[in-house]
Amino acid sequence: MPEISRFYGIMITMNYNDHNPPHFHARYGEREVIVHIQTGMVEGTMPKRALEMIFAWHDRYTAELMENWDLARQRKPLKKIPPLD
Repeated sequence: MPEISRFYGIMITMNYNDHNPPHFHARYGEREVIVHIQTGMVEGTMPKRALEMIFAWHDRYTAELMENWDLARQRKPLKKIPPLD
């Protein structure tokens, strides 16, 4: 899974040619969640503070995430997205 961002110990990845709906994976320690880009719906569990940071990052970079989703579906190189600052 290509890494597209990393911040505060959270790694954000996206799979090539993954299933719909558009989403990304976030890993923090041993925990991993799937976040739906368009709705913010989360599958899985993670500490509240880590989820808050993921949501803040998601809200800021939704357009870039959708662009990467489209690139991944075409099996093209994904673009790095800045970390949460």
